[in-house]
Amino acid sequence: MSRSVLLQLARDSIQEVIQAQRTIDKNALLLEHPLLNEKIATTVNIYIEDELKGSASSQSATKSLLEDVICNAKKSAFEDKNSTPLTCAEYLNCSIELLLETPDGLISEKDTPLLKNNS
Repeated sequence: MSRSVLLQLARDSIQEVIQAQRTIDKNALLLEHPLLNEKIATTVNIYIEDELKGSASSQSATKSLLEDVICNAKKSAFEDKNSTPLTCAEYLNCSIELLLETPDGLISEKDTPLLKNNS
């Protein structure tokens, strides 16, 4: 399974809240990527211009990877007590970092903003 699927899942989770509509087909994702059923703890960090905007982590691996990424993406974007909720403009200009706590060690990946700042 490509890890970019996980970053896209995190982005889609945040976008669902911004657009106030459900767009993630969990059943289709689970069928296409069975690894999403595994219980893996995650951390989702959101950065705007390399500054941490929001963060959320699982204390332990109690949810499926699918549910954990969705939950932590939404929490990091809208419920981080150290920041204001993510706006639509910030969403378009943020990068998302995903950390997976696997039995083989920590896996980290980070994407780029949807809109590039040309200044």
